[in-house]
Amino acid sequence: MFRILSKRLFEVLVFLLIITFVSFLFARLAPGDPVLSILQVDDLSVTNEQIEELREDMGFNDPLLVQYGNWFLDFAKMDFGNSYITNQPVMEMIFSGVPATLELTAGALVVMILVAVPLGSLAALYRGTWIDQLSRGISLMGAAVPSFWLGLILIDLLAVRSGMLPTMGRDGIISAILPSITLGLAITSVYVRLLRSSLIDSLGHEFIRAARARGLSETRIFFAHAFRASLPPVITVFGVSLGSLIGGVVVVEVIFAYPGIGKMVVDAIRGRDYPVIQGYILIMAGFVFIVNSLADLSLRYLNPELRLKEKRDEGWN
Repeated sequence: MFRILSKRLFEVLVFLLIITFVSFLFARLAPGDPVLSILQVDDLSVTNEQIEELREDMGFNDPLLVQYGNWFLDFAKMDFGNSYITNQPVMEMIFSGVPATLELTAGALVVMILVAVPLGSLAALYRGTWIDQLSRGISLMGAAVPSFWLGLILIDLLAVRSGMLPTMGRDGIISAILPSITLGLAITSVYVRLLRSSLIDSLGHEFIRAARARGLSETRIFFAHAFRASLPPVITVFGVSLGSLIGGVVVVEVIFAYPGIGKMVVDAIRGRDYPVIQGYILIMAGFVFIVNSLADLSLRYLNPELRLKEKRDEGWN
């Protein structure tokens, strides 16, 4: 156990070093000048001397590694700085948008589970039938439709034409329905196919035939044995594809004008607001890292072979 924890701690330190440098570098190499955005040169008359003076005060004339070192020292103290545009603390801005983004993420996962689990399970149980063909057809259609186009179609059908749901903003649970459906359907197709394939593989194992020989009901065999055995690949892919889910949240929040951190970072990119961009990248990267670690722990719980392998490795070492 100590060896595993030491390895995890080393991975965290390397991860932080790499992600901080990459996020800093990407923000600095992005086109545009934050000084011009701060001074609003399109609305005000600003001299070159004023521009250079502000650039010097903000440290933009220092070498890139010096800028990174100064920023990393602040980051080590959990100080992400203030927004160039609003002058608010970056952490305060991010955490104010987190609840809205978590609402959409949770709603999307609920939609994905409600659609992917029945479709994938039915496709595996009735393999080769019209149910299987229908399930795969729906899955392929979901994979082919971009999330922004699906969102616009849902807005037209369920909001503009019928007036059933609001089109934008955040005003209670009802405002999260359309964006959650849009995001959930966009990620469903992958898990329908994966769950179908994994269930078919699980249903063909020896322990399923042994369970049937013991007289267990098909319902119990499916949920207590086959379904659980099919989850490790699904959890693995979920950890890997979490970045796509976060990217989808950004697109959906912009389409529906949902005030989460995705919309906030798009506004920050437009205004070349480096502290907000870097803070967003770090927070999301940390979130992905944590979820992947939790997925790894879940795999150890669901797959006893991994625990046995680790015990053997520890015994040999």
